[in-house]
Amino acid sequence: MRTDSTPVSTTALRLGMIAGVAATLAVVTQAGTAFGADPFPSKEIQVISHAAPGGGTDVTARMMMIRSRRELAKGIKALADTGASLNVVYKRGGSGKVAHEYLMSRPADGHTLLALTQTHFYLIAMGKSPMKPTDLVGVARAMDDPTFIVVGKNSKYKTIEEVIAASKDKPLNWGVSQIGGTEHVGLARFAKAAGIKFKVVPFGSGGKMMQALLSNAIDATLPNVSESGGQIEDGTVRPLLLLADKRLAGYKNVPTSHEKGWPLTITTTRGYAVRAGTPPEIVAKLEKALLNSMKHEVFAGYLRSSGLDPKTSPAGSKVWTKQIQDEIAIARESLMEIGIIKKK
Repeated sequence: MRTDSTPVSTTALRLGMIAGVAATLAVVTQAGTAFGADPFPSKEIQVISHAAPGGGTDVTARMMMIRSRRELAKGIKALADTGASLNVVYKRGGSGKVAHEYLMSRPADGHTLLALTQTHFYLIAMGKSPMKPTDLVGVARAMDDPTFIVVGKNSKYKTIEEVIAASKDKPLNWGVSQIGGTEHVGLARFAKAAGIKFKVVPFGSGGKMMQALLSNAIDATLPNVSESGGQIEDGTVRPLLLLADKRLAGYKNVPTSHEKGWPLTITTTRGYAVRAGTPPEIVAKLEKALLNSMKHEVFAGYLRSSGLDPKTSPAGSKVWTKQIQDEIAIARESLMEIGIIKKK
């Protein structure tokens, strides 16, 4: 029979010590949770915009922030009345380079979001950014704005097949906002898939590009749904193709590129990202808050007013991060093919 004076085995001593340490750690952890590290967010969250106030990037960010303030404040007593602090900061210049430099100067703690568009993808693809594709982690996509191929209402071309047939003989004049921009890259990808020639006419902006189409200065162009929805509805322009995998609910008579045998998806996106190295739990909280805010009728109504589907336009971190990486890779390949980037 064991008595109090019986020696305790080494194993038993170790088990006892482990149990004691575990109990101590549990107390410390509980205390830390209650009184220690600040919850997230613990300060202002900055949303970096490379574009001017009042533009699409700015308006989309502000629409997202309306409900996100409340979503991020959930469970934080100090923010219950005011909501989390989110503010747009403008870092303009260098086609997004200044915004990228600012993001890289900030801590990877989730308190700085970059408002991303295609412009950023092209900048990184061309090697003109201080960031690499792996420096970004997508939080949530806000908008996925597919591209139409359109002609003017008086155009002799009634179908995309007629455009392609005409382009076999000589290149048609296609309007784009700028050389190396979204429409130019999209056109180059479509032309390669369809086997046609084209001539690019840059106008400096989407508005001027559409005006040129209406005045018959160009044969066709590639606006987004949000840019051309009103003109399609009033019959000013005629959509021949949607460069997407599925038809849009509001444009069920417009065939898609995938239906026609060209597996092209050409879209303009807007979304939010943080620096790589941001703790996963913070990315997850941001993702949940932003997606919940985008599901709310306030943001959903904003998407519908732009001709977009609120059920498919927003996307979470996993989908958005992959799309960011894919878009940069596609942009690099396309920009090399059209001679903007030199092939190594």
